[in-house]
Amino acid sequence: MSDSDVVIEMKDVVKRFGDQTVLDGVNIEVRRGETVVIMGGSGCGKSTTLRIMIGSLIPEEGHVQVLGKDIAILDENELNGVRKRFGILFQSGALFNSMTVAENVSLILEEHTDLDASIIDMMVKIKLELVDLREAAEKYPAQISGGMKKRAGLARALALDPEILFYDEPSAGLDPVTSASIDQLMIDLTKRLGVASVVVTHEMDSAFTIADRMVMLHQGRVLMNAPRADFEALRDWPEDRLGELNENQQLIRQFLRGAPEGPMTEHAQGADNSYAADLLGIDNSKLTGGRSVQSTRGVRSSGEVGFWQGLFKGESKAKGKS
Repeated sequence: MSDSDVVIEMKDVVKRFGDQTVLDGVNIEVRRGETVVIMGGSGCGKSTTLRIMIGSLIPEEGHVQVLGKDIAILDENELNGVRKRFGILFQSGALFNSMTVAENVSLILEEHTDLDASIIDMMVKIKLELVDLREAAEKYPAQISGGMKKRAGLARALALDPEILFYDEPSAGLDPVTSASIDQLMIDLTKRLGVASVVVTHEMDSAFTIADRMVMLHQGRVLMNAPRADFEALRDWPEDRLGELNENQQLIRQFLRGAPEGPMTEHAQGADNSYAADLLGIDNSKLTGGRSVQSTRGVRSSGEVGFWQGLFKGESKAKGKS
């Protein structure tokens, strides 16, 4: 593929909220006709990445181009013009409860086109047919299942014939069979329509089914950006050869397999040491060798620390006698 096939480019993107750096030098490209899955643990920056791609957040550093436009410098009208060229499937479906499924889809066409009502009605039927939902056209969201709501939301995302589709946790809250049907629908739509798809998900079965390329985020950084086959190789890496992997590769493998032990949980357990420091007021560098997150309370005097330590020792002895 040529550079002209790149529909999204994030380069050296940094995003902060106050003093917290959520994204730290993120580089991601998405090309026309491919499905890119963005994954990682909770709080790694997946949702922030998605929000930056759709222009609802502006990074402090780096640049973001969507369909050839630097979205950080666009005014509201120009940004809306870019947004008409992509569709979003929200995690909950985000349907209007007071409207039927057909009305939810037609609303986009009524708001953003000058088409006659008869043409809009025909286009709504086409979009619902694409997601196999024409029989539910006159039903309200409360009358359909969770999987049907996702498909209705997808039909609405397709209303303006987008060049990019964004999916936020498309399999969340669905049973395995319904989740598999949504995955297959996403694959079919990508092939038939030639759109680029960006999917944020925690569901590994879904990710390995739909992805052409996968991006693993951890603590605001891209640990790995590679074809699905490379991630499959890490996921299936034998236990007796773990020593051949570096720490980042072991962390990715642990995440992909959902393993309870590994670098990811070791880091989390290390963070738990702050509890003792916060409780007793001890400088936690003495406990952990120094960490980026410090106790929320000031360090107590040695006398105060001794009081609390004595109290807990006394309580332990009392329990031992009982």
